[in-house]
Amino acid sequence: MNWIDSVADLESLYGQAGEAATRKVAPCLTPLYRKWILASRLCILSTVGPDGTDGSPRGDDGPAVLELDEQTLAMPDWRGNNRLDSLRNIVLDGRVSLTFVVPGSNNVVRVNGMARLTDGVALRDRFERKGQVPATVIVIQIAEIYAQCACALMRAGTWSRNDAEGLPSIGEILAEMTDGDVGGLAYDTEWGGRAAKTMW
Repeated sequence: MNWIDSVADLESLYGQAGEAATRKVAPCLTPLYRKWILASRLCILSTVGPDGTDGSPRGDDGPAVLELDEQTLAMPDWRGNNRLDSLRNIVLDGRVSLTFVVPGSNNVVRVNGMARLTDGVALRDRFERKGQVPATVIVIQIAEIYAQCACALMRAGTWSRNDAEGLPSIGEILAEMTDGDVGGLAYDTEWGGRAAKTMW
C-alpha cells in the first residue's frame, strides 16, 4: 500500500481547484444560500472531540436550522437516544460542519463553523412543537458556506431508487449486538408508538 503522508504529495495527484470551486465560498448567509439552507429539513451534523469524530443526522418538521442573523444558525436538539455524542463533542471542541440536503436536489450546501450549546429558555421556546421544546439548542457561528457539486448524489442515484428492501431492522441489529438480550421483534413492533410519543 502506498500511503500519502504529505499535503504536497496529495496535491501532486490532483489539478488545481477551478475558479467556481473557490469563488462559491461565502463567509455568511447570502440571499441565495439562505434560501437553500432554509429549504432543508435534513442535515448531517459533524463534530470532533478528544475521543474521535461523530456524524449525526438532524431533521425537523420545517427548516433544520433557524437563522439568528447572517452569521449565526440555531439547531434544536430534539429527543434522541441520549448518547450525547455530538453534544459532548461540541462542549469540548466547538468545531462543526453541517451538510444540508433537500430531497430532489442533487446538490448539497455545506457550512463550517464553531458551535456552542445553550439551554436558554427564550431560544428553546422558538422551536416549540406540540407543547414540547428541545432540551438544548446548538448555536453555530458560520465561518464559511459553500455549495457542493451534484456528482456524489448523481453517482449514487440518491433520489431515483429505493434500496431499503431486505435491509435488517434496528431491532434485528440490536438483537445481534446484545446476543439476543434485546428482543428484535418486540423492539421493532413497539418502535412506532415510542417514536410518536418522543418525536418532540
